[in-house]
Amino acid sequence: TGAPADIHVLELSSFQLDGIKSFRPRVAILLNISPDHLDRYDHRMENYVASKFRIAMNQRPEDLFILDADDPYIREWLEENAFPSANGPRLLKVSLRNYDKQVLRVGESIFDMQQSPLKGPHNHFNATCAILAAKEMGVSDEAIQQGLNSFVNAPHRLEWVAEVNGVAFIDDSKATNVDAVQRALESMDRPVIWIAGGTDKGNDYSALMPLVRQKVKALVCLGIDNEKLKASFGKLIPVDEARSAEEAVRKAAALA
Repeated sequence: TGAPADIHVLELSSFQLDGIKSFRPRVAILLNISPDHLDRYDHRMENYVASKFRIAMNQRPEDLFILDADDPYIREWLEENAFPSANGPRLLKVSLRNYDKQVLRVGESIFDMQQSPLKGPHNHFNATCAILAAKEMGVSDEAIQQGLNSFVNAPHRLEWVAEVNGVAFIDDSKATNVDAVQRALESMDRPVIWIAGGTDKGNDYSALMPLVRQKVKALVCLGIDNEKLKASFGKLIPVDEARSAEEAVRKAAALA
């Protein structure tokens, strides 16, 4: 509605990238890659990674491609492929190894994160990439800080619901794969009662084990088939089951 926008911000799936021909973003961002949709890519991870990299295939030297320097799939692909070409984009690799929950340092700029709802290292990494894109398009540090302070998480993505009797309730039901759960647990600085479940997609839960030992006090399963969850985590923490979301929240609250 209203006047046409000067800048469009798009989120593109690998399915959409598979069909692009002339699409050329001024700034492209590849945040991370984790195994997903492999049935579409002949069950070959390298095909899925190549699909993700199509986002930059039409970029030119005056364009910018922001990448996750710590993602093993991204690192491996860059090592094995001649990318970018001489006519390709500028590469900017982002690492957040020196995570500081108080401030975010981006180049020579420092941003205060204490007022921002963006918590945890993965959110600060995402914010860093967004800041770099904004600065590339000429946005001031003052405007970026205002945006960080006023940002509202999308529904169901580490969404703060309420705090009742000293227990914080957080809705992260968009976390439907192991990588997303890992990022969420990394963000928690209080003991966790975890509600999880659904249809198992062949998940490998081994990556979650250290975080579950460290942070999760109990698991409430809510889903069609919880046997793999119970088998994976039942030796580490107490596990209960629920037949509805309401029952799961009540049980989790009682455990908390």
